[in-house]
Amino acid sequence: MAPSVADLETPSTVDVIANLKQEVKEKKGPSYPFYYPQFDLNEKFSRIEPFESTDPGSRADPAKPHLLTANTTTHDLSPYLGTEVTGVQISQLTSEGLDELALYTAERKVLIFRDQDFKDLSPERQIEIASHFGPIHKHPTSGNVKGFPEFHVVYRDAEHDEIREYIGLDRASLLSWHSDVSYERQTPGTTFFFILDQPDNGGGGDTLFLSQVEAYRRLSPEFQKRLEGLRAVHSGVAQADNSRKRGGPVRREPIESEHPVVRVHPVTGEKALYVNPGFTRRIVGYKTEESEYLLKFLFDHIAKGSDFQVRGTYKPGTVVVWDNRVTCHSATLDFDNVLRRHAVRLTPQAEVPIAG
Repeated sequence: MAPSVADLETPSTVDVIANLKQEVKEKKGPSYPFYYPQFDLNEKFSRIEPFESTDPGSRADPAKPHLLTANTTTHDLSPYLGTEVTGVQISQLTSEGLDELALYTAERKVLIFRDQDFKDLSPERQIEIASHFGPIHKHPTSGNVKGFPEFHVVYRDAEHDEIREYIGLDRASLLSWHSDVSYERQTPGTTFFFILDQPDNGGGGDTLFLSQVEAYRRLSPEFQKRLEGLRAVHSGVAQADNSRKRGGPVRREPIESEHPVVRVHPVTGEKALYVNPGFTRRIVGYKTEESEYLLKFLFDHIAKGSDFQVRGTYKPGTVVVWDNRVTCHSATLDFDNVLRRHAVRLTPQAEVPIAG
């Protein structure tokens, strides 16, 4: 059994959290006020230093006996990605089970775990579990938790609509396909997202996911050959500029990184496209018009690929685990902002992308 908040926190911290919960309950605020986002303009992070990375999935038993036990039930959402998992608690997995989780996530791209106790663990325990998969990324501009910058907080209610402001108020479609912080030199791998408050069933707030592996496979062999060896610039500059314009923080100066247009997963060996409209800006060595035309085709290709996309649905207690190396995703801002949606992401970084 995983340790509770009371086991891992000092009594004073537990009391503070309990008092906050009671205050919010009386005011009908967020169910988990501890994770209410802060945007501290004085908070600064140092540059991310290079680190050695070995994917935990490389150590996993392919049969996954510690994860897929007799009590575990799985339901695939599509042939290409997405599996709902019940009957297992992530918080109770052994080190071997977490290795198997990394492998299963790489194979199925997106896993949706129901009825998890993850949201009720202490923040230290949540970070400990996610850190099994790599150093946790500290986001330079998003809302985080006071004292715990590892948490990337997604929050929207009647008074707070930063997501819509970031995407833009003058767009007909609010979809924004991206792979998280792909501008970093060492990009995210196995990623955790847990739900605290969510509109009721049918109320919206889902996430769309797509397989960049299947997107690559759909291309002709000749076109695949043309893409292999190309590199693209991924940039965090626009994200930082947008935060500054809205009066938000820039905790670390933005960077740009060159990554292969086709990357290889270090464990499965699968090739995947690695471009996304959120952060990919240009093809290295191409003239402006050439780069724009190629990226527009690739962005349209992944966005229109409904037959290699799935829709992740949520309720409190849901934990989604996905592999950022071989997927893209987009929030769906289809719910009225009088409804509260509150979630948290933990984003372990992995290897420097391997060229296909």
